[in-house]
Amino acid sequence: MAKGMILAAGQGTRVRPLTRDLPKPMVPILGKPVMEYLIEHLARHGITEIMVNVAWHHHKIEEYFGDGRRWGVQIGYSYEGVRDHGDVLPRPMGSAGGMRRIQDFGGFFDETTLVLCGDALIDLDITAAVEEHKAKGAIASVVALDVPLNDVASYGIVVAAPDGKILSFQEKPKPAEAKSTLASTGIYIFEPEVLNLVPPGVVYDIGSELFPQLVAKDLPFYAQNRPFNWIDIGRVSDYWSVLQRVLRGEVDQMNIPGREVKPGIWVGLNTSIPWDKVSIQGPVYIGSNVRIEPGATITGPAWIGHGSHIRTGAKVVRSILFEYTRIAADMRFNEMIISPEYCVDRHGDTLYRGDDTSQLRWGDARA
Repeated sequence: MAKGMILAAGQGTRVRPLTRDLPKPMVPILGKPVMEYLIEHLARHGITEIMVNVAWHHHKIEEYFGDGRRWGVQIGYSYEGVRDHGDVLPRPMGSAGGMRRIQDFGGFFDETTLVLCGDALIDLDITAAVEEHKAKGAIASVVALDVPLNDVASYGIVVAAPDGKILSFQEKPKPAEAKSTLASTGIYIFEPEVLNLVPPGVVYDIGSELFPQLVAKDLPFYAQNRPFNWIDIGRVSDYWSVLQRVLRGEVDQMNIPGREVKPGIWVGLNTSIPWDKVSIQGPVYIGSNVRIEPGATITGPAWIGHGSHIRTGAKVVRSILFEYTRIAADMRFNEMIISPEYCVDRHGDTLYRGDDTSQLRWGDARA
């Protein structure tokens, strides 16, 4: 079939503070890291040999996924870092530079390879995409999606001939200057010889450096435009809206865990909830060992992470609580992402616990 490559070395600065202590591929959706959905999807399509390049908080990815056997795949890792005054510091090599480093080390990319970013949810028909790539005799393919003209400034735009051959790229053009509405999704299919064009040992990017080379050399380089769900978690506001969509059941293959005790209300194990004294309106997931006191209100879509504690009179509306978050009595949290240390509104504005300028009170349920 093909091999897999997951790009997971980036810092995820646009999703802070969610990535303050987590690499972006480990940001949870329904209690599972984004990257876990990708690995499950690759396995469904018979891609079982997967390399992952890592840098920031790399140990969290490696410890969680291990060698991949839980998912029926094999996973290998390539750490990108430098020694500086005795410490080893992460220093990503760029999307193409990281692949060249893997190739120079052990020659992993010896057949068609599907390349994915580790921080987007997809339901692409990978098998069909690889077949189209091979049928066209492509050396490289970019999976693209049509986006509204008003949104082109957020994407790398692909300009292609009617047969799909790529003519040029525009990086985040203004709508008036866009030559196309085909956006690159960061999903690529490569033949091994593509990596010969990447200079060894330097930081090198796929989109801005490798792809212009392929166009300049007039190599068989194609765009594929096929319908599929591509949910990019580029910003905190994206993360909030993705979770709202998932909880409403709008995303395939993403099932809410736990047991459905009332229509639209799922619970994990060993929860403490006085059902006749609280108001819970689904869709809501309540994790294991969550305590909800009398007089509390939860309005979905909402996700209450395990070990959380919602005090009496508190209202949680269309919000996400990470595990072990305590909401103080009579507080109202509306359309927010809340952890024991910080809370972020749906637009990305952040408050940290103990901030005296805020009326909101919350904390760590373990303390």
